[in-house]
Amino acid sequence: MRRRDFITLLGGAAAVWPLAARTQQPAMPAIGFLGSTSPEAYARRLRAFHQALKETGYVEGQNVEVEYRWAEGQYDRLPALAADLIRRQVAVIITAGAQATLAVKAATTTIPIVFSIATDPVAEGFVASLSRPGGNLTGVTSLNIEVGPKRLELLHEVVPSATSMGLLVNPTNTSIAEPFSRPLQVAARVLGLQLHVLHASSEREIEAAFATLVKLRAGGLVIMPDQLFLARSEQLATLTIRHAVPSVHLFREFAAAGGLMSYGSDEREYYRLVGIYIGRILAGEKPSDLPVQQVTKVELIINLKTASALGLTIPLPLLARADEVIE
Repeated sequence: MRRRDFITLLGGAAAVWPLAARTQQPAMPAIGFLGSTSPEAYARRLRAFHQALKETGYVEGQNVEVEYRWAEGQYDRLPALAADLIRRQVAVIITAGAQATLAVKAATTTIPIVFSIATDPVAEGFVASLSRPGGNLTGVTSLNIEVGPKRLELLHEVVPSATSMGLLVNPTNTSIAEPFSRPLQVAARVLGLQLHVLHASSEREIEAAFATLVKLRAGGLVIMPDQLFLARSEQLATLTIRHAVPSVHLFREFAAAGGLMSYGSDEREYYRLVGIYIGRILAGEKPSDLPVQQVTKVELIINLKTASALGLTIPLPLLARADEVIE
């Protein structure tokens, strides 16, 4: 063989060998993430999730991929987004919220699902029991529905002279709307308050709800734990001050944006547990063998700057109970 032909052959082989080696390498597993709201609203949760995932040996972009799908508060988009993740053949799917979980559960019985929800997963039909989930679902729950009446009590402590309060509900979130509203109506009667239930499922309807509260002369507002209202934390906080309506929400983002108070689960702990379960499933464990976990710690955050703007004095005992005070 002539030297020139040999060099050409060798060069061609060198170009082919790395390509063949690359094609033989196993593809990185992919995690699907189906969120009912936006990535911006989930920034703190995603940081906690990635840190926990790293602790189990997985780093996005190095040995695992994450396929994100966001419904931007439009729950009717969730089934199509769920179907898209399944076509992508992800190894496991994280669902943020009950509506996202319902969409994925209806779409697959084989891909493992790790949910993060505030509702009862047994009552929803997601798992057979908390200790023995069965099937392809497990996950993490919170007390965010159970502590709903406590939010009303906290608001009543701040504005004890109020005779009526508002409750903002997203009626399109059928998994939470009724279970959350019912105990608050009972709590309102116990406290001697009239409770006005207002519905909103869009930015415009949120604006209209606050205008209605002013006409009703409501002394404050409790906001339902809902992904749409998480995404609209800044809007809700702005309306709280503009219309002088003291409000309490689940999410810390609300208080940080200028809302009066937030009271609910530590969402970072929520997604730390989700990250750990994802790592264990990627390592070979089955969701049916992983009991549903519950985040029991709740945090009270008070924005003193907003209280001052609203002309409110926060009782000292309530301040002493706060986990964080924003000044």
